[in-house]
Amino acid sequence: MALSRVCWARAALWGSAVTPGLYVTRKLQLVRSGLAWGAPGYLFPRQLLIRHFWTPKQQIDFLDIYHALRKQSHPEILCCLERVIPLISDAGLRWHMAELCTKIQHGTHPAVHDILALRNCFSNYPLGMNQLHALQMKALSRAMLLTPYLPPLLLRHRLKTHTTVIHHLDKALAKLGIGQLTAQEVKSACYLRGLNSTHVAEDRCRTWLGEWLQISCSLKEAELSLLLHNVVLLSTNYIGTRR
Repeated sequence: MALSRVCWARAALWGSAVTPGLYVTRKLQLVRSGLAWGAPGYLFPRQLLIRHFWTPKQQIDFLDIYHALRKQSHPEILCCLERVIPLISDAGLRWHMAELCTKIQHGTHPAVHDILALRNCFSNYPLGMNQLHALQMKALSRAMLLTPYLPPLLLRHRLKTHTTVIHHLDKALAKLGIGQLTAQEVKSACYLRGLNSTHVAEDRCRTWLGEWLQISCSLKEAELSLLLHNVVLLSTNYIGTRR
């Protein structure tokens, strides 16, 4: 049973990290029309071939493009966090949230304890999963390479489901141990969780994944909105990532 869970987790790491959703597919249609990146012929292999047939250079280039799509939503997500600061009832948590947003906007990679200090903000109003408004959910969906073109009820359901799956994968990875993963499995795991690991050294990827797992495995189900936002909070300024 344990072995089957590990194998499933590894398969999920590979599949989820590189499979574009409807949102990405729609963006790629714009690309083919020359509205987003130009040179439509260059992108055909990404649409028509599975990753197994990509050349090493194509793997890097295509994953860069996917990451550029999701990174476009990062400023909006941070702005949403700033806007809810006055709605946080606890003065200490208001200060921590303002401090965290300022650090990230000024290029600082936050420490694990900086993020976990805010877990109560994400378990209920105003940042609990059931309290997120439509614009927040659309931005978070883009950050996860999920389609934002759904009614709010379905957006919330998809985000909950996606984050819960990642949370379960995190628990399985923590039990397995990061040291048991190959270099490519580590990079795929990091990419799935928001880090553009194609340009980060393996040892730094392992360090980052360790930070992610420390946060994830500390969270309860009611606090998974923080894990969802962690895609932005923990990845934006990590050393070695391309701006």
